[in-house]
Amino acid sequence: MTRAMPLIPTTVCGSHGLPSWIHLVREAAQADRLGPIDLQEAYEDAVRLAIRDQVEAGVDVISDGEMRRVTFIRGFYDRLQGIRALPVPRRLGPPNYDAHCPYEVVDRISAPQGLGIVEEFRFARPHADRPMRVAVPGPITLLIPLRRGGPYASEDSLIADLISVVNAEIKALVAAGCDFVQVDEPNYVMTAGKHRVLKGEARPMVSALNATLEGVRAKVALHVCFGNAHNNSFATPRRYRPLFPALLDARVQQFVFEYANREMSELELWSEFPTDAEVAVGVVDVKAFRVETPAEVAERARLALKHVPAERLWLVPDCGLWETPRWVGVSKLRSMVEAARMLRRELGRA
Repeated sequence: MTRAMPLIPTTVCGSHGLPSWIHLVREAAQADRLGPIDLQEAYEDAVRLAIRDQVEAGVDVISDGEMRRVTFIRGFYDRLQGIRALPVPRRLGPPNYDAHCPYEVVDRISAPQGLGIVEEFRFARPHADRPMRVAVPGPITLLIPLRRGGPYASEDSLIADLISVVNAEIKALVAAGCDFVQVDEPNYVMTAGKHRVLKGEARPMVSALNATLEGVRAKVALHVCFGNAHNNSFATPRRYRPLFPALLDARVQQFVFEYANREMSELELWSEFPTDAEVAVGVVDVKAFRVETPAEVAERARLALKHVPAERLWLVPDCGLWETPRWVGVSKLRSMVEAARMLRRELGRA
């Protein structure tokens, strides 16, 4: 949908706070108490609610809230062929990154029916009166829980097939009418682990991203953060600097970075390494229960304006709101929207 953007637009990273009853729906589904139509109706209602929340908050570019997705990317593995679920490493105690199922690769990886994101978009688009962005998991992020095996002699060949899966999904999204795609790659900042590609060197990750975007004709954003499972960052140094300047070779039109949770640290990188791309700056801390005031959010945005021109600055929460209580998330979105309005008035562009 064509819509003129105001100065310093507001947007979201993808997921929205879940309605409380969705948790009951999922429990009932696991207990085999719901049929497919029951589940479909519940999730469609949740999508309508997420869209309404964002519209009423005044967000300029919204999402469908990712209501159908489970734990960020976990649901996508149910749609992949060529993998086998392994035992969950830890079940007791507080849930965290080691409490999720890893997968062994046993055959060539493919997604014959896609990742399901196209269907999500087709339902949501008619219910929104403003532009939408659709988040897609990047190939490096999909790689994380996979244990290489089967026909893959190298990690590069495994990544190549993940690239093909994501590339096909994005092209199908664009064919369905989506003109703003966000690729989620929070794992770019990981500097250790079992995968060779995750060693803090941006170039192989950017190469994978650019291959993923081959032939894509849409506006693309790259979302990089430090993780948000159970409101926790991943166990990695929280620094963007090692990604620069190689990250700027990514063929995207917008970068989406987490900042509020880090006291707006490293904004100066955008002065050191200028780019023509838009920069969506995280000005709302989704890991904090406390709701920031519009004045506090505006002050964070003013720090960003020292390094990013107003014409290329967007405001966004640090990450998705799926781990944030819905009422807290909505309140934070309202503060973000009002902060943008304050800045426009200050700049004479209200």
